[in-house]
Amino acid sequence: MDKCVTCGRELHPERAKKYNYCMLPECQEKNAKGLTMVAVGVNKAAEQYMILDENTREEIASGKYHDQRRGSFGTPVSSSAPSVPSAAPDPHPVALRQRPAPAAPKVTRHPWSQRQQRLALLYNEQGLRPDEIAEKIGLSRYLVTQIILNTSTRGKL
Repeated sequence: MDKCVTCGRELHPERAKKYNYCMLPECQEKNAKGLTMVAVGVNKAAEQYMILDENTREEIASGKYHDQRRGSFGTPVSSSAPSVPSAAPDPHPVALRQRPAPAAPKVTRHPWSQRQQRLALLYNEQGLRPDEIAEKIGLSRYLVTQIILNTSTRGKL
């Protein structure tokens, strides 16, 4: 007969198939781990909620979930101005034309600090849920979820 890893009491055979701890509040508090949920925007009217596991992370990273408001999950829609063809040839020779300045590298600014990001990821690795992490580091649950998703899609987890 299997026993609880915390208090040593015997486990019911059906419970022992999935868990190694009993139903006492102390044992559950010490051993139970919450699930991380993620809201995936699939259209303007609704979002789909999923458990964030390896398969879900891979699907999100591959762009499977398409948010009509943004183009794809996690990236804003890029608006490009239509190019207007020039009717008359350029009167200036090539040597006198000014070249456009090279584009500055795109810097992504987040509404959280590096320190908050590191703490959120550490707490996430310890098994805390986004709402628990948010309470500890002073951010909203949404931002904590964004930190975790942003980092996991870049392969930093």
